[in-house]
Amino acid sequence: MNIPFFSFAGTHDPIKAELTKAFEKVYDSHWYIMGNCLKDFEKNYADFSGTKYCTGVANGLDALIISLKTLGIGAGDEVIVPSNTYIASWLSVSYVGAIPVPVEPRVGTFNINADLIEASITSKTKAIMPVHLFGQCCEMDKIMQIAKKHNLFVVEDNAQAQAATCNGQMTGSFGDINATSFYPAKNLGALGDAGAITTNNTELNHKANVVRNYGSQKKYFNEIKGINSRLDELQAEILNVKLKYLNNWTKTRVEIATTYNQLLNGVGDMVLSSIANNCTHVYHQFVIRTKQRDALQEYLTKNNIGTIIHYPIPPHLQEAYSEMNFKKGQFPIAEEMAETSLSLPLYPGIKNEELEFVANTIKKFF
Repeated sequence: MNIPFFSFAGTHDPIKAELTKAFEKVYDSHWYIMGNCLKDFEKNYADFSGTKYCTGVANGLDALIISLKTLGIGAGDEVIVPSNTYIASWLSVSYVGAIPVPVEPRVGTFNINADLIEASITSKTKAIMPVHLFGQCCEMDKIMQIAKKHNLFVVEDNAQAQAATCNGQMTGSFGDINATSFYPAKNLGALGDAGAITTNNTELNHKANVVRNYGSQKKYFNEIKGINSRLDELQAEILNVKLKYLNNWTKTRVEIATTYNQLLNGVGDMVLSSIANNCTHVYHQFVIRTKQRDALQEYLTKNNIGTIIHYPIPPHLQEAYSEMNFKKGQFPIAEEMAETSLSLPLYPGIKNEELEFVANTIKKFF
């Protein structure tokens, strides 16, 4: 049996005719940037997210950068970020000239530990950036209370958790302004790079629209120094098609994760993730932890089972952040997660017998 880490077959094959029709619609329209397909998607995704507004942009990193720029965050400001996350979260802070301030995660959930945030707040802190890592919603009720208490902005990094909730409220709808990615392998993925910004604030929505379009709302009249980061018509229409299926795909992901949890509970020294109270998980990734991670990955590879390490080097130890002089051991939880985490195959279309094969192979290893 050969089980890839990821496959598009289960999501793309059943809707190929619709995706082809979407391409033809955009092709025949002769309008490829900032047209009706984008307007439709922005409305549809805002409705899905439970927000008033959505602004389509070129990718998830741009969505984060524009969100921070829109809030006026810049040189000398500090933004609280998780110590364990994909580096894009940190990069967005750096690109606006601000300083990322890492806070360790809660061990069971992989998400930023809300109980540790206040200790890192200083007079320079302007925002908190919770990252809904691997598909689980952060403890947004606690985070929003802290932000309100200290008069801080909240910018959600929702790249991995579309459709996750806290107390029934969707990710991407809590913060002042929030960013997401539609990279192809995301739970809601385009056929190329794509991203979006969501907010309930009319003024911030206006600013984000201006920033993404060269700093202009009227062609050739530039109010500010903006950038070119616009979600194109083709990707918008592809996402319009796929958005209709996201709830069903999410249900499938949760069912697969439930099967994994049943099959792998108590196996070896493996630690399975837990879910925070009143939060949900949409399982962008199914991540286990074991001190024998590298040997297990090698064993699974030999048995034709694909896996990925998310993420082998935490941001504070990346060469890109060497100027901040972080030392190994400074953020031990993030480092332990980097050394022990392994993501198993999970995607709509994977079969129960394949899940059983993965689980049985892991049991044989241990």
